[in-house]
Amino acid sequence: MQEATHAPHTHPHDPHIEGHFESTETVRDIVIGLSDGLTVPFALAAGLSGAVASSHIVVLAGLAEIAAGSIAMGLGGYLAAKGDAEHYASEKIREEHEIIERTRDEEEEIYEIFEHYSVDRTSAAPVLHALKQNPSAWVDFMMRFELGLEEPASNRAHRSALTIATSYIAGGFIPLLPYMLVTGNLEALKLSVVITLVALAIFGALKGKLVGTGWLRSAIQTTLIGGTAAAAAYALARLLNDTH
Repeated sequence: MQEATHAPHTHPHDPHIEGHFESTETVRDIVIGLSDGLTVPFALAAGLSGAVASSHIVVLAGLAEIAAGSIAMGLGGYLAAKGDAEHYASEKIREEHEIIERTRDEEEEIYEIFEHYSVDRTSAAPVLHALKQNPSAWVDFMMRFELGLEEPASNRAHRSALTIATSYIAGGFIPLLPYMLVTGNLEALKLSVVITLVALAIFGALKGKLVGTGWLRSAIQTTLIGGTAAAAAYALARLLNDTH
């Protein structure tokens, strides 16, 4: 009589799919644009509400700020991404020269990199030999593991500028919406505070969920920062208005 043993049914050829979130640059741009878009026009509208009686003036000033802010933020994102690309290109040229002109030094740097991962020279030697057969791979290896640089996408600068500017505009309209719909400044301000704080909380929670820092902590942090900025602007505007 034979015993039948039932092993768990496995699929050795099933692909292993890891759930890492890789769009960090896009998320960073959205966070920059939305957080400033929600906070700056919110603070401006709150500040003007303490100084002027017309919601029409608040809307006009807010729209002007959104236009100027989105252009400035988008340009800043473009220049930052362009600078990253230029820095990567210059460092890559330097590495290409060094693997030819200072080969021994570059070989030693390979060993030092592997030592950080507790890989001895004997084990690292075959990898070094393989890299020397492929100079472009050697350069890419040094760029990533020696300098910590990743090659930016070719359209990174334009995409960053567009993402930041669009996110800024989307965020900026949220605190201004009540002033477009409600006549009284005080009523619009109260509604703007509620809507914007809710938007900040939702945005913070989504950001925390995406980057893995905890949705509740991120929501509270984002809401407190935005609320504090608006409260400070409102108090300052009221103070300056009362002194005149």
